[in-house]
Amino acid sequence: MPELPEVETTCRGIEPHMQGRTITAVLVRQPKLRWPVPDEIQRLIGQTVNSVTRRAKYVMVNTDLGTVLLHLGMSGSLRVVDAELEPGKHDHVDLVLDSGKAVRLHDPRRFGAVLWTEEDPAQHKLINHLGPEPLTDDFDAERLYTLSRKKTGSVKPFIMDAEVVVGVGNIYASESLFMAGISPARAANKISKQRYGVLVDCIKQVLARSIEQGGTTLRDFVQAEGKPGYFKQELNVYGRAGEPCRKCGAVISQIKQGQRSTFYCKTCQR
Repeated sequence: MPELPEVETTCRGIEPHMQGRTITAVLVRQPKLRWPVPDEIQRLIGQTVNSVTRRAKYVMVNTDLGTVLLHLGMSGSLRVVDAELEPGKHDHVDLVLDSGKAVRLHDPRRFGAVLWTEEDPAQHKLINHLGPEPLTDDFDAERLYTLSRKKTGSVKPFIMDAEVVVGVGNIYASESLFMAGISPARAANKISKQRYGVLVDCIKQVLARSIEQGGTTLRDFVQAEGKPGYFKQELNVYGRAGEPCRKCGAVISQIKQGQRSTFYCKTCQR
């Protein structure tokens, strides 16, 4: 599933092609995505794109009239293509630009979304309850420590809760906890503020590095230009069960937490 670094990479990839351009057509080949594509999306036609921004895992295409909210779901991607390029089976929506290019949503599993709002997108019901962005000053040790005091569950699901902080998906939670030396099975309320400070720094480092590398390509994710993300080569624990820890040589373990695979080193993480 595309996580925050992949979505940020996508946002940065399509923005130069969209900003200042006029949308000349909106082609909806398959309206049945995670939620039905609203007919109001056609109001985009004739609108100039002011900016392309991101909140959590939503790409927002902003115009004077309103905002398109794009979500990549489980396997989606946004690609910049020639508008005349024949669409493939899973190319569901095109935003056609006056440059002759189109931003095309490719989504094999159809868990993505294309939504429209004429209100402040920050107040949209899918966004207004979300926690802070992890690379901002609003995300700090004090927040994690305070919110965790009544949390008896494990720390990994806690930091993956989008109401606590957005964008710390499964891959990046495993990698950040390894860097911080914290066991993913440790109870969230048993971690000190000092250790949460270390974890916050590690989350910021891991996410920033992944964005720098263009995200992590495991199966379906590609960048806007069709190139894969390269952070996979730097993964220390995720997907490496049975392999030696890069730090101590012990075997990387795998467990299930909340129906998701967790990878960690029993020696390095306590």
